[in-house]
Amino acid sequence: MPPQGPANSRGTMQKLLQIVPFSIISAFGTFAATPMVANEIRQSDHTGMDSAESLSTADESPEAHSHNSSEPVSFWLDLYRGEPLRFSEVTEDLSQVDIVYVGETHTLDRHHNWQLRIFEDLIQSNGQNLVLALEQIENFQQPDVDRFNSGELDFDGLAEEIDWSTRWRNYEDYRPLLEMAQSNGIPVLALNGRAETIRTIGRKGIEAIGPDEREELPSEIQWDDPDYQQLLNLLMMVHAHMDESLLNRIFAAQVVRDEVMADTLSRFLSDPAHQEFSALVVAGSGHIQYGLGMVQRVRNRLPDRTDRFVLMTVSDELVLSPEQEAIAREISITHEDLRYLNRPKADYLQVSEPRE
Repeated sequence: MPPQGPANSRGTMQKLLQIVPFSIISAFGTFAATPMVANEIRQSDHTGMDSAESLSTADESPEAHSHNSSEPVSFWLDLYRGEPLRFSEVTEDLSQVDIVYVGETHTLDRHHNWQLRIFEDLIQSNGQNLVLALEQIENFQQPDVDRFNSGELDFDGLAEEIDWSTRWRNYEDYRPLLEMAQSNGIPVLALNGRAETIRTIGRKGIEAIGPDEREELPSEIQWDDPDYQQLLNLLMMVHAHMDESLLNRIFAAQVVRDEVMADTLSRFLSDPAHQEFSALVVAGSGHIQYGLGMVQRVRNRLPDRTDRFVLMTVSDELVLSPEQEAIAREISITHEDLRYLNRPKADYLQVSEPRE
């Protein structure tokens, strides 16, 4: 049953649809099997503090942005301390830990611009002992990614080799990250599980995959994760025609994706050749928020590695496509519904004020 709360509204429905991981929905076939594809979720005309010009002011204090300004107020917030801080203070802290997770809404320019800024600062701090780990490439494609890492392929050559335009349609949004990695000698690590396997699990359940598909998954998978499952169930109820069986399959698909990404990253960082490496992980916010999903599964494998996870607000910068409108229903999720988590949504949150 949808959680009880204040009167429902179309605005609530739209906000929830913006944060629900549509890659899960695609896994069982409601959409094409591509996460948060650009032709399903489109950006509106306003993108907050995301242009090159506006990013140049990112280190100003929040007070420097007047409420009378034509630009929306934009600032970084430490969610543990409940205080705003400068971007340079955020990246100074990020540079001190082993793993930095940056959660995104896949097609928002503002999110991609901040990722690039964070990556640039981490390169300056950590040099070449850094890996760029991406949800947006499937790990069976790592041999082709290694050809990119060696300089044999450029971005366009890699995209062609891995059929990236089909498997992740807004792949062009990641060109600046990958080209920065290549130009600085930073290796790229493909994290995600095979899309066909995830889709089979989402549609039919884990028992439907064959031995070859199972061989590609981690030998141990943490299925018992009640906090994560409860959160996902709350979010997924925004979609019409949900039932318990479907929710269970969706959760299984999400867990498998998290486990594969966590296992892939942990294996890389555990390699003796990479003992001094830190990692920047770029993934959908649904895999990172509240320190659940992939984050918790990496912590289980690498308990001595330190981490931070960073999120950015959506701030009404997405609009629903007709396809999404057709499958959505209005629900309300209250603070009371989420209070059981008893943890902040992220270490740091980039906040951009919604336009009127």
